[in-house]
Amino acid sequence: MTELLVLRGVVEAAPDRVAAVLLDVWPGGRSPLAVAGPVEHADGDEFVAIRDGSRITVTVDRAARSVSQQGEWWYRGVTTVEPDPRGSRVVHRIYNIAPGHRWAVRMVSRGPLHAAPTAFATQLEQLSRELGVAAWVELD
Repeated sequence: MTELLVLRGVVEAAPDRVAAVLLDVWPGGRSPLAVAGPVEHADGDEFVAIRDGSRITVTVDRAARSVSQQGEWWYRGVTTVEPDPRGSRVVHRIYNIAPGHRWAVRMVSRGPLHAAPTAFATQLEQLSRELGVAAWVELD
């Protein structure tokens, strides 16, 4: 597994409060990461949903305040809520999980990697509205 991108933002609310919203990822949930589409299989805090004709496995780890979304081939996104002096830090990491074919992953990942910063900023904005607090993307 190779880390391809890391995005960070701050939400001015306690980590448990942010995680309560962010981890509500089932279809119809409050999270900006909530999956749209039918659930094919569910087992506790893990489910497989169909999105745009592809299977996506979603796993919630409440103790770690994280949610991962994994596609069928190369993509794994992990979003975590961590304590921060200003409230919470939300960290989103994108990984290449493909066992080989690095040249192909470089080609197909361009679109998702290019779109990720805007999507992340939108997700922080949605968290901000849901929680009624300020939130922003941290620029490195």
